[in-house]
Amino acid sequence: MEHTYAVTGMTCAGCQYKVQTLLGKVSGVTDVDIDLDAGEAHVKMDHHVPTSDLQNALKEYPKYQLNEKQVSMPAMSAFEELAEKSWVETYKPILLIFGYIFVASMIAGATPIGFNEMLAMRIFMAGFFLVFSFFKLLNLEGFADSYAMYDVIARKFKGWGYIYAFTELALGLAYATNFQPVITNAVTFVVMSVSIVGVLQTVLSKKTIRCACLGAVFNLPMSTVTIIEDGLMIAMSAVMLVMLF
Repeated sequence: MEHTYAVTGMTCAGCQYKVQTLLGKVSGVTDVDIDLDAGEAHVKMDHHVPTSDLQNALKEYPKYQLNEKQVSMPAMSAFEELAEKSWVETYKPILLIFGYIFVASMIAGATPIGFNEMLAMRIFMAGFFLVFSFFKLLNLEGFADSYAMYDVIARKFKGWGYIYAFTELALGLAYATNFQPVITNAVTFVVMSVSIVGVLQTVLSKKTIRCACLGAVFNLPMSTVTIIEDGLMIAMSAVMLVMLF
């Protein structure tokens, strides 16, 4: 059976993760899905669990208040508001970032003796990882909480979210300095291949969830754009590995 409850006091992905974790520990609860924007907790249970038990699970965090869902006209959520926008308006932050990085990589690749594809790709990868790690590090805990909602490793080991942010930073610096290109591209291929698994699972299951690619700074929905983003990094690292041999 599944019941929906109204939860107030949640303001970020960290709150979402905390409430989901606490409710998931209640005896009889088999799964918890938190809709941060709607302020709802969808709780699956193998037998009836009193609302008081769920409320007690949150009692150490009084800012989170759980009550039975009242039937009413729901307010428009952040994701519903995004649906009112065009695709370009929704993904403007990512499009701008990719645009700037692409132009910089094209300029770097245009050498006096001809266009250097390897250099252009290396600069693109450096820019990608440095910029994306920057946004993650602005709110590292928020990113880790968001990442734990869908990544296959972070779901089991939340610490991977913290490690992943610094891994992106290290890869950005490695590409920028051309440090051990074979190792750098191999690590990129493996890390991004693992990352895309959780993204694919989320998108294919049609779950409405925030994308953590730009940390907790922007409210971007997980979509095929995220798949393309990860897939591009996988493809470019593979091409660069082939070119190095």
